[in-house]
Amino acid sequence: MTTLLIALGAMVGYVIAYHTYGRWLARKIFSLNPAASVPSIELNDDRDFVPTDKSVLFGHHFTSIAGTGPIVGPAIAVMWGWLPALVWVLLGSILVGAVHDFGALVVSMRSQGQTVGDVAGRVLNKRVRVLFLLVLFMALTIVLAIFGLVIASVFKQYPSAIFPCLVQIPIALAIGVWLHKRNVNLLLPSLLALGTMYVTLIFGNTGFLATINQTMASWSVITWVVILLAYSYVASVLPVWSLLQPRDYINSLQLITALGLVVLGLFVAGLFGGAGHDGGERMPLEISAPMIRANPVGAPSVIPFLFITIACGACSGFHCLVSSGTSSKQIKCETDAQFVGYGSMLTEGFLATLVILACVAGLGLGTMNSAGEWVTGEAAYMARYASWDSAAGLGAKVAAFVDGSSNFLQAMSIPSGIAVAMMGVLVASFAGTTLDTACRLQRYVIQELAGTLGGKSSTDRGGGVSINPMCWLTNKHCATIFAVVLALIIAALPKGTPEISLSDAVGGKITAEYIADHPDLSETAASGGVSGAAWWFENFAGKGGLLLWPLFGATNQLLAGLAFLVIAFYLWRRNIPVWFIVIPMVFMLIIPAWAMLTDLPKWINSEEPNWVVIVIGISTLALEGWMLLEAVLMWPQVKGIAESAPTGSANASGSDSPNG
Repeated sequence: MTTLLIALGAMVGYVIAYHTYGRWLARKIFSLNPAASVPSIELNDDRDFVPTDKSVLFGHHFTSIAGTGPIVGPAIAVMWGWLPALVWVLLGSILVGAVHDFGALVVSMRSQGQTVGDVAGRVLNKRVRVLFLLVLFMALTIVLAIFGLVIASVFKQYPSAIFPCLVQIPIALAIGVWLHKRNVNLLLPSLLALGTMYVTLIFGNTGFLATINQTMASWSVITWVVILLAYSYVASVLPVWSLLQPRDYINSLQLITALGLVVLGLFVAGLFGGAGHDGGERMPLEISAPMIRANPVGAPSVIPFLFITIACGACSGFHCLVSSGTSSKQIKCETDAQFVGYGSMLTEGFLATLVILACVAGLGLGTMNSAGEWVTGEAAYMARYASWDSAAGLGAKVAAFVDGSSNFLQAMSIPSGIAVAMMGVLVASFAGTTLDTACRLQRYVIQELAGTLGGKSSTDRGGGVSINPMCWLTNKHCATIFAVVLALIIAALPKGTPEISLSDAVGGKITAEYIADHPDLSETAASGGVSGAAWWFENFAGKGGLLLWPLFGATNQLLAGLAFLVIAFYLWRRNIPVWFIVIPMVFMLIIPAWAMLTDLPKWINSEEPNWVVIVIGISTLALEGWMLLEAVLMWPQVKGIAESAPTGSANASGSDSPNG
């Protein structure tokens, strides 16, 4: 019954938090006004600024902030036991993460839809704006470089998820045009889209489609990365209503439905037991993981690393980019902000709670260990969490959640193949929505940086016109191409030292012994040239994003702390109380810095130091220190003094310039 009580308690707790703390923030702190002007209407350009129904916007916002974060983070954090992970998710999402997301959304909405980086330039100063934008640029570069690999890995691990994920794109385009051109009620398109997607999920891995899935699953990682980044470019430059928004909305319908089924399955398993293995007796649902596990083999200390391992699901800096980058430009009524900003984060917190329960209780209903043996209970947990290294890989974390949650679904007599496909689609869809949203956000950041660093033309005293070489990056197509190409270059790097160097592959210097051990290596590839390069990229490239991934946890949480700083200054300048935000702000500034300072000596003293990661890590800490110094000096001087009004906003009125 413990599992059932935790799920029910979390559900009730989130509902209470929304209607108490969330309502207090909306009414007493931010004073949301349904009659106030909003940027989606004031600056409507039918491309980035588009007034949007709050249900559709909730779908975009929720799927964009979630990604795979609330799955992979909690799925490894239960290594320290289920209680620390659960407490951080519950308290973090209500008191920290939801406040962060909600605050960033409102502050951006009242600043003509400017990103949190732009707002920082007004509520603090211009130097802080540039520093903030640089941090955003680094964080988004890592996301774009890694998420193609994430989706490719999920597709390879669960081929049955490929067709249902890909078919979402034409469905989204059709729904987007239908809703935008005809302005119809949401109910019928929603039901049709949801029904179509579940039909493809049930029958999308049968007959000819199964062959297609297996073929695409065999594609190399770098092939998938190229395809997904090309898609991200298209999604970034198209009007938001045509693809990004409807895809996120129909994804949210499917994903929330899937989560509802997981909850129902959890209750069925709790009351009647999980499905017996091979027709055996039903097994009682019990938590098979320890409540607290002090010293897991090879794991870092629970403090501070729990708080950067679980980001999405508790508090994540990436969310402020979505709140201020896309959602603030689409909200059509101020009072919708509580539902979109605060409500989405609570929903993500509940998703993270379900992930924890799937990994510590659902997994115990039965899984295969490394020896191919069916194990249950504590043995099932230890099969995935014997050591930090055994649980650290993406595949291991995703598999722990998919196996555990599919066990909940199978308790309702849903066939194993469909249950696994449903969870695989859930993971891949979350990752996909984050990828295309991140690409759009990176486009905004690049445009803002290019404009700030002198991207506009200027006229000198002699009448001549001077063109800054960065001017081209203020164009939305050029900025997006730059973002995509940079991510592709990083992703194309191999992780570690490949068996064969690129120069040897191109030069035809692959040894006879290597060819003998790899019969799939064609003679043309072994002879070098273009075919040798193509073979090398197919076999070794695509995982370069992992080179920077060690930075993401701390950088992402640092971003949350800095976003809190911007929100605090915005309120402080208006004589609005800030006590409720100061504690989470300080916490989210100290914890990631502590984690990075703990990791830096390990990175420096390793046998093969990754100097790119080391330099970026030190630079990030230096940027944080600089921004905090600026903030401390300004804090006593600006109380009650409102900043200047925004003079422009990213891509307002259809302009390619970040300043309108």
